[in-house]
Amino acid sequence: MRLVKPRDRQTLVFDADDTLWENNVLFERVIDAYLDWLAHPTLHRAATRAVLDEVERANVVVHGYGSVGFLHSLRDCFERLSERPATAAEAREIEELAAALVFGEVELVPGVAETLTELGERHDLLLLTKGEPAEQQRKIDASNLAHHFRSVHIVAEKRAGTYRELVADQGLMAASTWVIGNSPRSDILPAREAGLGAVFIPNAHTWVLEHDELDPADDGVLHLERFPDLVEHF
Repeated sequence: MRLVKPRDRQTLVFDADDTLWENNVLFERVIDAYLDWLAHPTLHRAATRAVLDEVERANVVVHGYGSVGFLHSLRDCFERLSERPATAAEAREIEELAAALVFGEVELVPGVAETLTELGERHDLLLLTKGEPAEQQRKIDASNLAHHFRSVHIVAEKRAGTYRELVADQGLMAASTWVIGNSPRSDILPAREAGLGAVFIPNAHTWVLEHDELDPADDGVLHLERFPDLVEHF
């Protein structure tokens, strides 16, 4: 891995969902309740979940990320499996299942606030999150973490070009910029493609659509087990 001298000032670009606060576990709880409610008469639970994953994969292209697109997926999955539209009563039940995603509290990952405070004393911190702007802003506000970051950015998608634009817009130096996140697909791989360092902190509840393979020989990726471990390297 690329070595970081403790006194060297770095730019640390943080992901938000499932890096700073728990997010996908909330969706997983809704999915569990949805599958219980759906109780498909012929498909096993795993097969039903596979259909939902397929629907979500297609819908993020059209509806984006977050609770609104997720609700579309729940409805579309119901129609595909039931071979009919949901009734008004069924549609309301699906909406009620997903309501916790809109009004639920933000649960920080352990040690996040203290770690950001310490890192902010010696490095520049930025926040880069993807999703529906109003929904992401609500979570940022509820987290009480925004004051740690020099700038906050909400984007529709994270690709290598997204990181290159951030570097250019913020006048960053690629050699001293690191992206910290839990998603191989959205955080680690595109950051590396853009020439940035990356810190992979896995989350047990990372969304299946964010999974991807990382090159174990890539010395530009630092693998950590816990968020507070960052202070030992930066």
